Amino acid sequence: MTFQSSLFHYEEDLSVLSDAQREVYEAVEQDGYGMREYARKTGRSAGTVGNLLRRARRRLDGGEST
Repeated sequence: MTFQSSLFHYEEDLSVLSDAQREVYEAVEQDGYGMREYARKTGRSAGTVGNLLRRARRRLDGGEST
């Protein structure tokens, strides 16, 4: 018997991220926004969005716990 995979099996567990990190990660990595574009949309500086994204990536890779 062959089981069909669902998208749920491939989704990353974003629960380790802060709310701000999750928001930026989803927008840039999953929804296709550019960092500067998302910064303008949310009223944040590009540096802030970049830092949030960097920290989110580190956490997801297991390199940063808090």
